[in-house]
Amino acid sequence: MQTRRAEVAALGGFCEAVFRAVGADAETARDATRSMMHGSLHGVDSHGVRLLPYYARVLEGGEVAKAPQLRFTQVKPGSGLLDAGHAQGARATYHALELAIGMAATQGIAAVGIQNSSHFGPAGAYAYAAAERGYVALVVANSDSFVRLHDGAERFHGTNPIAVGVPTGEANPWLLDMATSSVPFNRVELYQSLGVELPPDTASDAAGAEVLDPHQVAMLAPVGGTGFGFKGAALGGVAEIFSAALTGMRLSPEIPFMGGEDHSTPRVMGAFVMVMDPEGFIGGPILRATMQRYLAQLRGSKPREGARVLAPGDREWAEAAERRAMGVPLDPLTVAAFEGLSARFGVGLPW
Repeated sequence: MQTRRAEVAALGGFCEAVFRAVGADAETARDATRSMMHGSLHGVDSHGVRLLPYYARVLEGGEVAKAPQLRFTQVKPGSGLLDAGHAQGARATYHALELAIGMAATQGIAAVGIQNSSHFGPAGAYAYAAAERGYVALVVANSDSFVRLHDGAERFHGTNPIAVGVPTGEANPWLLDMATSSVPFNRVELYQSLGVELPPDTASDAAGAEVLDPHQVAMLAPVGGTGFGFKGAALGGVAEIFSAALTGMRLSPEIPFMGGEDHSTPRVMGAFVMVMDPEGFIGGPILRATMQRYLAQLRGSKPREGARVLAPGDREWAEAAERRAMGVPLDPLTVAAFEGLSARFGVGLPW
């Protein structure tokens, strides 16, 4: 097996064509591709196009609806619940974002709890989409248990991502996109494919002891590692509360394992989107000017010897520029999976 690179537009076209060949409706194909391409373009490969084979399986199996019926109930002027009808997670979350933006434009701040969704890919894709349009956004989700608690020796939280996007008036927003685990599990799978060891303090075996071999991983550590993992475990709880407790959906230990054999039963997952309109606070121009001043001071802060200070998102913007020019790298397992999808559905490969 070998690593390949694919041009951005061709790669997105391949993904969308596979979704349509599986039977997904146009909106699902569009949104699922958009979220994955955000990950692959910005170097978040664990949540990029390597998810395509998984998404195709769950759509075919019926775990995820190919043509979901999304129903929104506005409970109060700035809040409500979106029943996603077991939609693909990106389809549900982009729609929730649009609803929240619509309410925030008049209310100043708005939130949508998402019900009956599924795996939604990179949380940063949605915070980024809001910030591009001038809004501040918070996006969280929970997922099936794969992260131990601090000093724990069994799976409890999911990787439970948190993303925040803020417009800056620059070409790119300020963007935080983090798992509350040390690394996302998809990163473990990526390292398995590449034959690369995990960094220290990121994963454990079934007894809770640290491992570096990605093939021996039974659970992940919370962000903060051995000494400060209680912080990551608490942040995982924040995502749990917003995405499950506020929406009435399953807690992480109650969600079926993403890698299980059953792809016919919906996973009944939740997520949460909150949007703020700067015009409801200090105003967009002052926010953007302040963010530029903040970023200039941050990036100008004295670094350690041989290091460079970066703002959240800076690494991703540099990676995206390179990948637009050079193509998106695909690991060997993803290449092999794409070849199988191409042969099965008659979709031309993107390289």
